[in-house]
Amino acid sequence: MLTGIGCLLALLTMPPAHARETPEPSAGRAAMTALADELGDDRTGGVYRADGRLVVAVTDAAAAETIRNAGGTAKLVAHSMRDLKAIHAELDQLGWIGNTAWGVDPSTNQVSVELFDGVSAADRARIEAVTAAHPGAVRIDRLSGTLQEAATPVHGGMMINPGSGYCSAGFNVQGNTGNKYLLTAGHCARGNDHWYVGEGSTYIGRVLDWNDRPGDWAVVNYLNSDVTPYGTIRLRDGTVLQIDRSGYPGVGDNPGVGDTVRRTGATSQDMSGTVLQTDMTMHFSDGATREHMIETTLCLRSGDSGGPLFYGTTALGITSGALDVASPCSDSVAGRSYYYPVQRLLDAKSMSVY
Repeated sequence: MLTGIGCLLALLTMPPAHARETPEPSAGRAAMTALADELGDDRTGGVYRADGRLVVAVTDAAAAETIRNAGGTAKLVAHSMRDLKAIHAELDQLGWIGNTAWGVDPSTNQVSVELFDGVSAADRARIEAVTAAHPGAVRIDRLSGTLQEAATPVHGGMMINPGSGYCSAGFNVQGNTGNKYLLTAGHCARGNDHWYVGEGSTYIGRVLDWNDRPGDWAVVNYLNSDVTPYGTIRLRDGTVLQIDRSGYPGVGDNPGVGDTVRRTGATSQDMSGTVLQTDMTMHFSDGATREHMIETTLCLRSGDSGGPLFYGTTALGITSGALDVASPCSDSVAGRSYYYPVQRLLDAKSMSVY
């Protein structure tokens, strides 16, 4: 039995008392990212946080001196970002391979390939044929469990529902004309056109557009004037948090690899975890391929799909899926979870948080 609205983005009839969470600044990330961009993908290997410091991976001594002169920490590496991105693209050409994920990990200066249970010997051989051509530039990790979409089997909504099942609401946003929309996961919208508040029958509206391959997002158009959408997220402890900006992970002051982020959902508790990758290609066990996904150490549960990934008051991602979503989930559980970057959708649709 469902017990409340959970992470629904304050679809309330009375204005909430907004709380603001101010994160500790990610010192120097904007400056270091800009400097890495100026040096270019041929001379750098990405920016990441390690032992509390921001590190810029560079491929030559002159670039390292440039970073140090700007007050940053440089690390000489063997592989440029351009080379690592090329390997990522080469792996993408393999197409869908269930229970796999891969992306550039600047902290190791490698492309990280993750093979979960259920990958056949033939598919492992296909991947290894690509990676063998790039010795030292690829790391393959074999992990137990299978990748699953974080939704109920009926692909419904949790705390927002299509009549049966449930998903989590993500962020409320607005278009250029001021119209309000609700974002959730695209796979929640498969076959589910109309959505309602929580476990009840209060109508929200109709799906305007959605995509679950290679993205994972849905836009719900508010059609009920009796429902008021606020630009907030409601945490499981009852706190209402105002969301006032959005951004790409690892760009400017937004958290990147090694930084701490938070998520909430209508099934599991509010949790903090670490960003592992900011641009992953992943393959679910059911045939879905998703691109440009954010990977974190956070776990999630079935029904958390569509919920928000955020940093302070910054919107970062829409919950898509995870490793073994049926397992117990808490801050002490090391997991793998994946999120569609919300800024990609906002840019494509000319929308913004408010």
